[in-house]
Amino acid sequence: MTDPAPDSQWTFLTNHSHVLLCLVRDPGATLRQVAERVGITERAVQRIVRDLEQAGVITRRRQGRRNSYTVDPGFHLRHPLEAHRTVGHLLALLEEAPEAETALQPA
Repeated sequence: MTDPAPDSQWTFLTNHSHVLLCLVRDPGATLRQVAERVGITERAVQRIVRDLEQAGVITRRRQGRRNSYTVDPGFHLRHPLEAHRTVGHLLALLEEAPEAETALQPA
């Protein structure tokens, strides 16, 4: 099997999962900061956050002039192939143990 071309831009995770991971790592991050970390536009992050919020994956809480986000680790993944797993399972896979344990505790 050959390696993908060095300039290949695809990744295994979607932008939705990248945004979610950023919000778990830094719940008080601005959407501009998330956009920079993920490598997409701020407008795209706004759409993704709206999707995640409408689905019930995240909850937005206003703190002064900023927003803070809480993730529901019990939310089941949406695709039939992984619907038996939760957002918490995904985050535990992607995070190192101590951070994952903190991120998975309900608010």
